[in-house]
Amino acid sequence: MFIDTHAHLNLDPFYDDPGPYIDRALQAGVTRMIVPSIDIESSERAVALAEKYGPVFAAAGIHPHESAKAPKDYLRIIEAFLSHPKVCALGEIGMDHYRDYAPRHAQLKVFREQLELAGHKDMPVIIHNRAADEDTLSVMETAGNFHAQFHCFGSDREFAGKVLSEGALISFTGVITFSGKAKALAGKLPPEKLMTETDCPWMAPVPYRGRTNEPAYVVEVARAYAEIFGKDIASVAAITRRTAETFFRLQEP
Repeated sequence: MFIDTHAHLNLDPFYDDPGPYIDRALQAGVTRMIVPSIDIESSERAVALAEKYGPVFAAAGIHPHESAKAPKDYLRIIEAFLSHPKVCALGEIGMDHYRDYAPRHAQLKVFREQLELAGHKDMPVIIHNRAADEDTLSVMETAGNFHAQFHCFGSDREFAGKVLSEGALISFTGVITFSGKAKALAGKLPPEKLMTETDCPWMAPVPYRGRTNEPAYVVEVARAYAEIFGKDIASVAAITRRTAETFFRLQEP
């Protein structure tokens, strides 16, 4: 059994008809899918999907790209989402200095406020960090909250060591199936500190590159881990599943 810890089923092209994608995931052995959010609307959609489909769980939050557009009462709205029994995390939240679609001061403010809310509610967070290691780490250190998944990890080994030492976890996408740099980094990390994700619909893994990514393809991420660590895929599935279950406080299906 595999877990896709980051599947944007609340966005196009999935949301209007997610059933076939969920069915294919289940047929591939992906028993649970966590749907992260980028704003209030996608948070509402994530919760609706979690209510409709048993294997689906939701996360609610404001993505750094959307931080400048967050309504004044966004924290109250997000906090209400967190009380839903199938909302298992706050996210995705963080910093993005690669695109800078929102002013950095807005990103910092909204990231800090959500991280503090997660700490108050004792909820794990899903971190988006792109070209923003220093600011991301500073906010997390100030908030004292590292109950976090660094999703789509793209930083270096030094940064990985820092966040893992604080108790955070890391996940790689399908990039790990074709990037020598990602494979080399993953091979230096403890397998029990890793989770699997697709970040679909983007970054489809080998052998599906060029296609729309989907939750079923998370099996290829696990297969890449197995090759990197010299383990069979069943062992990798068990290790990453236990890590995700513990982190997101998921019950066995």
